Amino acid sequence: MRIGSRLSSFLLVLLLGAWLTGCAAPSQLGSGDRARVAGRTYVVTGASSGIGRGVAERLGGYGANVVLVARRGAVLEEVAATVRARGGQALVVPMDVSDPEAVERLARATVERFGRIDVWVNNAAVGAYGRFDEVPVADHARIVDVNLKGALYGSHAALRQFRRQGSGVLVNISSVEGHVPLAYHASYAATKAALIGFSGAVRQELRLGGMDDRIQVATVLPWATDTPFWEHGSNYTGRSARMAMMDGPEEVVDAIVWVSIHPVREYAVGWKAQAAVLGDQIWPRAAEHLAGNLVHRSQMEDAAPAPVTAGSVHEPVARGTGVDGGVRARMEAEDRAREAR
Repeated sequence: MRIGSRLSSFLLVLLLGAWLTGCAAPSQLGSGDRARVAGRTYVVTGASSGIGRGVAERLGGYGANVVLVARRGAVLEEVAATVRARGGQALVVPMDVSDPEAVERLARATVERFGRIDVWVNNAAVGAYGRFDEVPVADHARIVDVNLKGALYGSHAALRQFRRQGSGVLVNISSVEGHVPLAYHASYAATKAALIGFSGAVRQELRLGGMDDRIQVATVLPWATDTPFWEHGSNYTGRSARMAMMDGPEEVVDAIVWVSIHPVREYAVGWKAQAAVLGDQIWPRAAEHLAGNLVHRSQMEDAAPAPVTAGSVHEPVARGTGVDGGVRARMEAEDRAREAR
């Protein structure tokens, strides 16, 4: 069988499997689930933009207590104002999740203010784009510090509090790249794969300790999502950061809120993420081949020229504070300009 036919058959299987699993995708909560969120205390890291900001503001609309964590304190105050205007309560804690002592202080401040922690969402993340050996090693190390160590520190503080109070939900935001890594995202993909393994190990410990019915760990796997994350990443490709077939942030926001009250082992968000995970299980070599070709064409061939930047990997930047990043609109403009040449 020719490789083109094999890949076409593979894609058809993935699409069918993704369609079957995608029928149960969560949307905004119904009245019963909203009542379950109201009054619960959530810690949300990376809350100054993108998915974290979207989750925080959605929770505010459901009447939750939301602890907002990120490096940009002034932006967090804006998010807090939205949370309060929508009916929730907010506590602003400007900090860097890669500082373990700051994370411990965050947990204490949350309990002092609200009495307990019901859900801890490890969402803060940074990324770098470029060939692995052309990205400075300091950027790779920083990505590990934030994406993996930051989640470990947050989980450690959260689980200790969950054990003290007898219940809680830990939500780790991984990525489809945790199963199907992408070229030019090496250290980011590594941290997201590590989060999947970490979450699984903690689930085993909770089960063996007889606590898995009261303390749950859920891992969320989004596809590439249009948020300011792409603008905030360090970029050594010489081209604007982008990814083909990008999703909007709302479906990911809905999924995170949903799993906080319906914890599942892993939740791949949307048919593309579900197809990628399924493909990794059925035919991993083909899944990697397709993913690599997709990102190479989008990032290294179709993207417009752009200067090298360290983004917000080491220090926060003022730009990019919304939930949506405007990346899809920029990509469309770049594509039109390229086709017009």
